Amino acid sequence: MPESPARRVVLAGASGLIGSALAEALRADGVEVTSLVRHPASGPHEVQWLQDATPLDPSVLAGADAVVCLNGASIGRFPWTPSYKSRLLWSRITPTRTLATAIRALGDDAPALVNASATGYYGSQPGAVLTESSRRGDGFLVDICDEWENAARGAGPRARVALLRTAPVVHERGVLKPLLLLTKLGAAGPIGRGTQVWPWITLEDEVRAIRHVIDSDLEGPVNLTGPTRATANDLGFALARRMNRPYVLRAPVWAMKLALGRDATEALLTSDADVRPTVLEDAGFTFLHRTVEDAVASAVPAAR
Repeated sequence: MPESPARRVVLAGASGLIGSALAEALRADGVEVTSLVRHPASGPHEVQWLQDATPLDPSVLAGADAVVCLNGASIGRFPWTPSYKSRLLWSRITPTRTLATAIRALGDDAPALVNASATGYYGSQPGAVLTESSRRGDGFLVDICDEWENAARGAGPRARVALLRTAPVVHERGVLKPLLLLTKLGAAGPIGRGTQVWPWITLEDEVRAIRHVIDSDLEGPVNLTGPTRATANDLGFALARRMNRPYVLRAPVWAMKLALGRDATEALLTSDADVRPTVLEDAGFTFLHRTVEDAVASAVPAAR
């Protein structure tokens, strides 16, 4: 870890998969965590916010080393109806803008803003190696990520702003959630071609990477994704082997679009994006899980 780890972090989105794991890890190391919550505050380490259009009092953030914003409705809920698309956008942009405004008001005393984004920023770019300097892609999820990041940049210019372009998390509550049941039932197989490259990361490395960003001077886009290229088939085969189940039933693209909708299918399942964690690795970060096979083994008990 860096020489001067954070002493206090304000965390928005602490109830989610990543946020709860991050809060637990920070507190275990003696870091004070103030959680911004939508429900009435239940103790001195919670602050209620986003109940109406009232701005967040900047004093809530004063003295923090970093503000981490992980808010956002799940992209794993289907179908993406017009109303749910609006929720996907609102649940990301509104919290980010609210925090950026409060941070900017603190001027030279502003803490760093470490804000969620996603590898979905790159869209589908088959054959390209994608780093933080690569162009944005095209599509609904790309547009959300672009607007999300622009909202976070509003915290500047005095505050350090880091944009966490996070890959799908290999966890039973993450990208594995819909795949576990299919695999258990023996109904798993290639999704479309199956050769599309999927970025991925484990929950443990996700938390470690966020802490690395908090405690460093990194700013701008940071890809939070495993260091080794993996296809959809690589992930599916690894899960099937781990559960001792077959991997043979192909899911045709037309059927997925019919069931989930075109935007969700193209953004999440058939997208091809070889995203590399260049900034993280250049900053000295080392991964505990370097391959998708390691990731699946860390997340799923072996079948007996």
